[in-house]
Amino acid sequence: MLELSNKTNLLEQSTYRYSLQDVPEPNLYRDVYNYEEVPRVPFNHRRVPIGMPEEIWITDTTFRDGQQSIEPYTVEQIVQLYKLLHQLGGPYGLIRQTEFFVYSKKDRDAIDKCRELGYTFPEITTWIRATKEDFELVRDMGIDETGILVSCSDYHIFHKMKLTRKQAMDKYLATVAMAFEHGVVPRCHLEDITRADFYGFVVPFVNELMKMSKDAGVPVKIRACDTMGYGVPYTEVALPRSVPGIIYGLQHYSEVPSEMLEWHGHNDFYKAVSNASTAWLYGACAVNCSLLGIGERTGNIPLEAMVIEYASLRGSLDGMDSTVITEIADYYRKELGYEIPPMTPYVGRNFNVTRAGIHADGLLKDEEIYNIFNTKKILNRGPSVMIGKSSGAAGIAFWINENYGLSANEAVDKKDPLVTSLKEWVDSEYAGGRVTTLSTHEIEEKIEELTGGRLRRL
Repeated sequence: MLELSNKTNLLEQSTYRYSLQDVPEPNLYRDVYNYEEVPRVPFNHRRVPIGMPEEIWITDTTFRDGQQSIEPYTVEQIVQLYKLLHQLGGPYGLIRQTEFFVYSKKDRDAIDKCRELGYTFPEITTWIRATKEDFELVRDMGIDETGILVSCSDYHIFHKMKLTRKQAMDKYLATVAMAFEHGVVPRCHLEDITRADFYGFVVPFVNELMKMSKDAGVPVKIRACDTMGYGVPYTEVALPRSVPGIIYGLQHYSEVPSEMLEWHGHNDFYKAVSNASTAWLYGACAVNCSLLGIGERTGNIPLEAMVIEYASLRGSLDGMDSTVITEIADYYRKELGYEIPPMTPYVGRNFNVTRAGIHADGLLKDEEIYNIFNTKKILNRGPSVMIGKSSGAAGIAFWINENYGLSANEAVDKKDPLVTSLKEWVDSEYAGGRVTTLSTHEIEEKIEELTGGRLRRL
């Protein structure tokens, strides 16, 4: 039978309706995941079309998944971070939602305090297990949307929950039915989807969710959770590891609209950001992230990374205030005492800092040579250098100009007598056996000595 597709506007064969395969033994994909070796990437050479939605956005899990791997935030810290998320998301709310636990009094107090701010975005949502007791917590708080954990791989269904696929599906659908009954939008978290039997469980389950949603007149959201970071962004990769295949399959075989489809990834194999971007490209409107990528094991998709990815894919920040990224990083360092790895893109101390003299020479001539973009404008962080054994005269000159805020007319170059004298001192330090970089305080003291106090740091 042929049908006119409202996605492609072409006549297409009606899709096969997959039924639940209630297998007696779990499908653990041992040819891909044999546990004693690095997981393999299988290819089947099937391509699916790119289908970037008209709108894409970011959702946040800092206060849920992110909080599971850091010392728990206080209510006051959650409120401050929520304010910063609101600022970063801009007037159009491109950071669309953020999710909270509801189990402790502190969790609920934080939700109440954030609600009192009256922000439309990020919308406050929650996360629960698929139980009646958990849902009642959400219902009693008057929450409009909640995530529901619906683990979908046989690793979880058979080995963790000790259920059959049919029993797991019935358990999940009972909780989702309660949400529909009370007008709460369920966001179904398909945990461990990159190890799940896509056609034997995922598609039949999501088909049932979509049918229930239509009958109830309440939307249902589908979050594809790459819980272990196994997802692969390459084309022509076979399921269950294919990110393009998962997103396309949920749209094509389960008719999940793009605006109801979300990707949640982890960084175990260094693919969190590329997988999230791939999910956008192939049809998911939302990618779920946490601030600084803080989350289970190697972490979640870094939210700040997807802000920059958004701008690179759309050609504009569309109102997002990317300078808030630096404010967020400073807040984690100063208020939370969180040590951000120094080489972390956009937020690490060494992100746009060079030690090499040849690089510093390029920065001195034209910062565009060795800076990825105008970091002063976009992140409120100008490029800088660190003075050490390899800095050279150019690095020292650049450091002086930046540290003292010297204008173009006041700036020193690498032949300036002050630079020459300072370089002689730096060289003598390392000739004497020093191995560490020089601190700002040490350099400023030496400059004070060499100039008689002529330079003062602005």
